[in-house]
Amino acid sequence: MRIPSRVIGGVLVASLLTQLTACGSIFYPDRRGQIDGHLDPVIVALDAIGLLFYIIPGLIAFGVDFTTGAIYFPGGRTSQIDPHKLQPAIKADGSIDNSKLQAILETELGRSLPLNDPRLIQHRGSAQQLAMYGLVPSA
Repeated sequence: MRIPSRVIGGVLVASLLTQLTACGSIFYPDRRGQIDGHLDPVIVALDAIGLLFYIIPGLIAFGVDFTTGAIYFPGGRTSQIDPHKLQPAIKADGSIDNSKLQAILETELGRSLPLNDPRLIQHRGSAQQLAMYGLVPSA
């Protein structure tokens, strides 16, 4: 009867070690949930140290940090544009002129966004959705 208790204990210890081997998840729990970004070299180096001891814990550390998103630098950068500056991009029928919108975004944000990219997914909204966010439709 000692073998089942050793197996259960081994599985328990292995699962706890798996949870503790991801350095980014331990040091920066607020970074969890990110999808992509720039890699944090400190977290990458700490996860790589796990590869020096044993391959499996190092791979688990990388896997957990990539899966949770804790290996990436925090985004934290948001940009907002005054809605009145976006008015020239709205046509008379209420549709958006992508070239004008792209020019406005480039001058305001200093970044070029590919609004004419064929992979761009555009969603159509409704007045109810705008009202849900406290916005008033103007077109």
